Amino acid sequence: MSYASGKYAIAICDRCGFQYKYTQLRKEWTGFRVCAECYEPKSPQLEPPRTLADPEALQYARPSVPASAVAGSGVVRTIDPNAMTTVTGDSIGSSFDGIEATISVGTVTVTV
Repeated sequence: MSYASGKYAIAICDRCGFQYKYTQLRKEWTGFRVCAECYEPKSPQLEPPRTLADPEALQYARPSVPASAVAGSGVVRTIDPNAMTTVTGDSIGSSFDGIEATISVGTVTVTV
């Protein structure tokens, strides 16, 4: 459908109510057709803020080691402790009483 150009038409400003040429009115973001004096551009505060993901996780994260789980502290993580270990109910692992241990590089030999 084609429309007339409106070069001879007269229109009324939706905000102030004065009469202007149709071609002088501008369409506002609210949908009103207003004159140049009444025209207000849309404020950036009316746009929703752009939300970006907050990076919280580390790419190569490593858990912190509790003070009781350092080398030589006597804590063993076991799934099913047998009768040789003393279970203490520790959530990290079970403490144990070893009779004798001989340690070499790369292997552990236990002598009972």
